[in-house]
Amino acid sequence: MSFRHRYWFTTSRWSIPFLCLLSLVTTGSIIRAEDRAPNIVLIYADDLGYGDVGAYGATRIATPNMDRLAREGLRFTNGYSPAATCTPSRYALLTGEYAWRVKGTGVLPGDASLIIRPGRTTLASMFHQAGYRTGVVGKWHLGLGDKKIDWNGEIKPGPLDIGFDESFIMAATGDRVPCVYVRDRQVVGLDPTDPIEVSYIKPFPGLPTGKANPELLKVHPSHGHDMAIVNGISRIGYMRGGQSALWKDEEMADVFTTQAVHFIEKNHRSPFFLYFALHDPHVPRVPHHRFVGKTELGPRGDAIVQADWCVGEIISTLERLKLLENTLVILTSDNGPVVDDGYQDDAVKRLGDHRPTGPLRGNKYSKFEGGTRVPFIVRWTHRIKPGISAALVSQVDFLSSLAALTHQTIDQRQSPDSENILPALLGDSATGRDHIVEQGGGGLALRVGDWKFIEAAAGPKLIIQTNTETGNDSVPQLYDLSVDLAERNNLAKDMPEKVREMKRRLEEIRSQRKTTR
Repeated sequence: MSFRHRYWFTTSRWSIPFLCLLSLVTTGSIIRAEDRAPNIVLIYADDLGYGDVGAYGATRIATPNMDRLAREGLRFTNGYSPAATCTPSRYALLTGEYAWRVKGTGVLPGDASLIIRPGRTTLASMFHQAGYRTGVVGKWHLGLGDKKIDWNGEIKPGPLDIGFDESFIMAATGDRVPCVYVRDRQVVGLDPTDPIEVSYIKPFPGLPTGKANPELLKVHPSHGHDMAIVNGISRIGYMRGGQSALWKDEEMADVFTTQAVHFIEKNHRSPFFLYFALHDPHVPRVPHHRFVGKTELGPRGDAIVQADWCVGEIISTLERLKLLENTLVILTSDNGPVVDDGYQDDAVKRLGDHRPTGPLRGNKYSKFEGGTRVPFIVRWTHRIKPGISAALVSQVDFLSSLAALTHQTIDQRQSPDSENILPALLGDSATGRDHIVEQGGGGLALRVGDWKFIEAAAGPKLIIQTNTETGNDSVPQLYDLSVDLAERNNLAKDMPEKVREMKRRLEEIRSQRKTTR
């Protein structure tokens, strides 16, 4: 029995209508959109902070479309990404397994191999099994291929090998080569007479670099990011060839959004799952000219406005196709914000009184709350009542929770960290999970209820280049977030028994059975 039958049959208010609908289906009639399984659209922003959205307190950046989702849906004040950096968060989101359990899941170069083993259960394969059409559009950053990638031929394994039916992605990030789009298994627009070569070891002879040729740049690096030059911007890594396939950064949001809209239009007659991974406001921040100057915060603020436009286009498409009421839309971010992340774009100078993390301490790369507590909004008018929830929720739980929605069972040996918190996501319960593990600063932190524990760790307290407080310290840290949201009053010395309790709990979680990729 398909998901659409199982789900509505087990929902009491639809049991009687289901019998009629089943009769219609078996005679070839079409189920109305509002009577079928919900579509799922997961919008995953990149480096969007807790304080960057109007619904979370931002006043100097207009985000009307994100605010609409919050107003018409459930806004979580304790929603977390699994890690304070992109690759590990994306790995955990799709697999239901914390990335720190698996070697090789740190921030990847652009030529890395796929780090999710084909054949294992993922968010995409779970929906595919439930009869959904599945698609990914946008930033990938989970590796492609096996060992050395041939960018000029068939690129596999990739998204299509872990549950996605359609894929239109960038391999890594905007500041890493190769600077091309990949549709399914092929680089888009590649001229076979101009093959692509990629190296993260040494430059290609005769080609300019950001370090040697700054006069060629329209956006200059502040630290690092001084290798291959593409579209007047120097990147991490070196590449040559593929001139016809190179992206233009100013057009990236338009390109990705067009592809996401096309996926919805193409598949709107049956349930679909769309993982729409925005690039904004990740560096390099080069928004389309339509958004330049829309804020007083410079390119970073303008990139957030651009991201909000992307959200609006998805909402408008769902409305136009009369799908919005029965589509579960999730908006969240892969980690906390960072202001200067490698380019001179006046982000620090023009920040003013805007606080990207709101009341939280730390930011991207940090074990403090600002590294992993992010915007987290869920809208499904057909089922979820608007409001605000303080339930503790994590993106690592999407796999088990949405599997429960589709009446499927997840193998906990493969996805040991994903919990079914569907009642919290739907607003039926004020309680989510009882703990959160936060990965950042080269280590882990643990939140249980309102208590936050950061284990003693070596390493720098401050990443100077990004002005990040890592959360590292030679002594353990303990905070009561109910009265100290900014994590300023370390209670570890005064409460040694609580420290021991939290340390034991973290060690227990860390020692749980690991999986193999």
